[in-house]
Amino acid sequence: MPDYYEIRHTVGFEETNLVGNVYYVNYLRWQGRCREMFLKEQAPEVLADVREDLKLFTLKVDCEFFAEITAFDELSIRMRLSELTQTQVEFSFDYVRIDDGAEHLVARGRQRIACMRGPNANTVPTRVPEALRAALARYTPKPLAAQSSGG
Repeated sequence: MPDYYEIRHTVGFEETNLVGNVYYVNYLRWQGRCREMFLKEQAPEVLADVREDLKLFTLKVDCEFFAEITAFDELSIRMRLSELTQTQVEFSFDYVRIDDGAEHLVARGRQRIACMRGPNANTVPTRVPEALRAALARYTPKPLAAQSSGG
């Protein structure tokens, strides 16, 4: 079983710029979509909590580009847990173009969120909900020492 959560996406014309490659802001949109689908499929209790009082504030996003992609490219957006603190979560994203079964890493991104509660004028940090911690547990990359066969 992979150590990442994945969504698949086919690039459309509306996601490209005048020269035909994907406009950079779409990579950030795909990060958000991946995170949303993860919550819907893997942690629906957290979504219920968001409808009540929990707020997930995005603190930072970034993306590093390695290759261009264009309309009708098939992508796999793969999300992993990078860091988990008492009140924050950092995800990493690999953007992989799937071409006749071959995989090509085209970009890599990160996103850091903070868990907050309270009214909009007085939000305060809160612990990452246990349901989210539990859902993220299987998407934590294994340490190198645990991956090696010893020796």
